[in-house]
Amino acid sequence: MRPVPCSSDMDFGQSNLFGYIEDLQELTIIERPVRRSLKTPEEIERLTVDEELNDIERALYLLSSGQDVQGTSVVANLPVLMRQNPAETLRRVLPKIREVLHVAGVEMQLTAAVSFLTVLQDESVSIHTYSHSFLHIILQNLEHRDAGVSNAWLETLLAVIEALPKETIRHEILNPLVSKAQISQTLQSRLGSCKIMGKLANKFEAHIVKREILPLVKSLCQDVEYEVRTCMCRQLEHVAQGIGTELTKTVVLPELVELARDEGSSVRLAAFETLVNLLDMFDSDDRRQTVLPLVKSFCEKSFKADESILVSLSFHLGKLCNGLYGIFTPEQHLRFLEFYKKLCTLGLQQENGHNDNQLQLQTLEQEKKYISVRKNCAYNFPAMIVFVDPKNFHLELYSIFFCLCHDPEVPVRYTMAISFYEVAKLLNSGVYTIQKELVMLLQDESLEVLDALVGHLPEILELMINGGENNGSESKLLSIPDLISALTTAEQRAATSLKWRTHEKLLQKYACLPQILSSDQIYYRFLHRMLTIILTNNVLPVQKAAARTLCVYLRYNRKQEQRHEVIQKLIEQLGQGKSYWNRLRFLDTCEFIMELFSKSFFCKYFFLPVLELTHDPVANVRIKLCYLLPKVKSTLKIPTDKHLLQQLELCIRKLLCQEKDKDVLTIVKRFQKRFYENDLLDQEKERQEHLLLEMEQLEKEKQQNEGRSANVNDKIFEKKRRDNKTSSVLAKSMTLTSSGSSSCTSTGKEDKKSKLVRSQSFSTQALHPKYSNIDKCSNKSSATGYTSSLSGMGKGCMLSFSDDSFRTRSTGNSGNATFSSSSSLIASRNSFNSADQKNNGNKESQSRKMSIKNRKSNS
Repeated sequence: MRPVPCSSDMDFGQSNLFGYIEDLQELTIIERPVRRSLKTPEEIERLTVDEELNDIERALYLLSSGQDVQGTSVVANLPVLMRQNPAETLRRVLPKIREVLHVAGVEMQLTAAVSFLTVLQDESVSIHTYSHSFLHIILQNLEHRDAGVSNAWLETLLAVIEALPKETIRHEILNPLVSKAQISQTLQSRLGSCKIMGKLANKFEAHIVKREILPLVKSLCQDVEYEVRTCMCRQLEHVAQGIGTELTKTVVLPELVELARDEGSSVRLAAFETLVNLLDMFDSDDRRQTVLPLVKSFCEKSFKADESILVSLSFHLGKLCNGLYGIFTPEQHLRFLEFYKKLCTLGLQQENGHNDNQLQLQTLEQEKKYISVRKNCAYNFPAMIVFVDPKNFHLELYSIFFCLCHDPEVPVRYTMAISFYEVAKLLNSGVYTIQKELVMLLQDESLEVLDALVGHLPEILELMINGGENNGSESKLLSIPDLISALTTAEQRAATSLKWRTHEKLLQKYACLPQILSSDQIYYRFLHRMLTIILTNNVLPVQKAAARTLCVYLRYNRKQEQRHEVIQKLIEQLGQGKSYWNRLRFLDTCEFIMELFSKSFFCKYFFLPVLELTHDPVANVRIKLCYLLPKVKSTLKIPTDKHLLQQLELCIRKLLCQEKDKDVLTIVKRFQKRFYENDLLDQEKERQEHLLLEMEQLEKEKQQNEGRSANVNDKIFEKKRRDNKTSSVLAKSMTLTSSGSSSCTSTGKEDKKSKLVRSQSFSTQALHPKYSNIDKCSNKSSATGYTSSLSGMGKGCMLSFSDDSFRTRSTGNSGNATFSSSSSLIASRNSFNSADQKNNGNKESQSRKMSIKNRKSNS
């Protein structure tokens, strides 16, 4: 459509008026398809289906009475029906689909081929059921008149063959294949037979392939149509893998030699590529006597009469040269090397045999072909280094390497950038010879070349430095200034482009520079640039990549003054910046610092600046900070950083009390719950450990008391046995005396306990009116370090007498609350023990009175 001219230049002549009418007609033509696409009420009525029908009934209805688009939707939905109700689908829906496919259009046929393959991949039915129900439909539609439909069904059949059993393949596919491969069949049928035989060659044993498939293969290799010969030639690789090495040499190789001399260029190309792929299956004699002469003839004819093979030859040349390396004479070795060099400069002005006039006559198609040839040569360059030996690289291949890196076409330089790392690995100590090309590719105008080179930039630079060190420090020092300039130029070019992913990738790879450059070089040429990118760039991934690389530079910086300067800039320009975006990037940088640096480094320089952002006026900054709080807390080392922990707890309390944003408050509460749950759990574990120790002490004391009482009883028994012969009066008196002594000894420990309880009760009564000395008493009891259970009992008794005022004063700390609960349990236990001790004291006083009365009566 022509633009409407301005009003000042508008001409109302007849020709211009007709031009405007034509433009209006074009507009009406554009609108017509939109109007025609609307459905009439009658069409909508025909497309309407009863909603009460189930899936099977609806599918049958649409296949029988619906339009083509509805039938196509049913065929596309066949895998779903097979998963939901396979029995009914096979019994009712699939026969209807088979009936409809005879008259179906191209779209439904293509959809059916895909659906049948999906049913096989889903394994909705067994392979026996699939071959019985679906295979016949696939075989029937192979002969479709449309080539696209026929190829779609053929691809489905080739995929099905992989899963079918051998007997089914033999009866349903292989036996009919004999007739379909005959010369009397259509071209499409014979082409399909070639692909099927290539697939069947790997399904049967070698003797079956030799007897039933190889005769058909030979017949199709001699077909009158070059398309059939080409297709069968490409399948010879699969046939050779199925029949083994011996039959390949006797049957397949002669066919390849004959096809390589075919009159059709596509047949010769297929024969050449198949020969290269089967190179490993031939021994040295076959390579020397058969393969090498064929390859030489291909190379000779490629520039003269058969340029169609030139692209394929350049692509496979590296594999050919290394595969035939052992049988080359020095003259043949040099000839193939010169042929490769000729291909590398094909189409350029300096190429031998072409002048300026010939270059002008080249068609666009030829130029594209020559570009593809040089690109393939760049792809094969690492293989050619192996072919000539890396030691001879500078003499034999450096000039070609230089030409390919300076090629005027981007695809060639892109391929060289991709293979640059492989070249550097092969050269090893001689890698210093390609430093100039590395600098040149880093400064390339195309960002595609730069992106391809950056992928392995750290490995390449490491090889460069190690190679320079192995060959003297002069080469290394001379390359560093140029390398720095190239790296800065590459970053600036990526920064000014719209390809931010390339820029991000470049910044990530620049993190390797501390391993290559000195600390001062990084500080003055790269570190400040990273800070500038963080402050000025608008792409978040690029900013994060620059922040992480800056942290790496800071990590390996060796001068304390420079480190302090960078830290101060990060805090002032990012953490305290006016833009909330910069403050968010400061938190990202702090996260990288926690990852790369030690905990003490972060706590020393960044802990407090991070906590200051809890007062940030922007809610997004506070939200990001709250998400970062668990990592911030993990950097603390207790008790060294106890004051920082107090600052963190204070900030959390302020957020809980003063925060108005509900999202921030939710995150803070979540962190607080996790924060205090861990502390309370730790305190509970500690309390349980102390209780276990107290129980162990009580058990030990109980065992000691039982042992002492047993020893006393043994002594009494021995004494009774010795004095058994004395008089009954003396025995009676001795018995009374011994009982008195035993009671005294057994209750000696109880006397001590009762005295201790009385002293403790006295002390508690004395301290009850005033609570000022309670802390002093508790500290004193803990300082004495009693190990017996009596100390715990006394402590429990003192705490049990404390009133509610003391308890409310001590509940401010969760640890004290836990301790008071445990001490109350111990106090209740001690009160029970004190009651037992009083009963024991009463019994002891009664026994003493009885012993005094007995003594008086005896006297």
